[in-house]
Amino acid sequence: MNNQRAAQRLLRVSVASRDRLIDAFWVFSVQIRKQTESERLQQIKTGIPAELFVAMSTAFDLADEHLELLFNASLVTLKRRQHQHKLLDSVTSERLDRIAFICQQAMVVFESCEAVTRWMSTPNAALGNGTPVLSCLTEIGAQHVRRLLYALECGGAA
Repeated sequence: MNNQRAAQRLLRVSVASRDRLIDAFWVFSVQIRKQTESERLQQIKTGIPAELFVAMSTAFDLADEHLELLFNASLVTLKRRQHQHKLLDSVTSERLDRIAFICQQAMVVFESCEAVTRWMSTPNAALGNGTPVLSCLTEIGAQHVRRLLYALECGGAA
């Protein structure tokens, strides 16, 4: 019986930790939307806290290989930066900023974090069956995602 209670307690802690990480990503996303381009650029140059890559990864339930592809770094490097409370480099910070900003644009269309997460994580035929979040690997891919969001906002299919 004690093992079952301990397992249930661990599960509650894990769920709570996951929820905190997801909330941290959405708070960051809102903050990005409120910043000027100059402020965003400065934050990208300085570096975004590595903990936010974990928050984004948790929010979108990204596989390790997708994280490495998206952030152009090994998972070991990303986790080491997180554990040492270091900042991400400018390339990684820019990609995280891009995803967070597009998520706020998607909020206009979908009106909830859950709906945005679902849409950003679902393969889309207009993206060659890739997911919007992974399309944000490049600025050109992100522009494609923005066009899809605009089409949806205007009542078109995407």
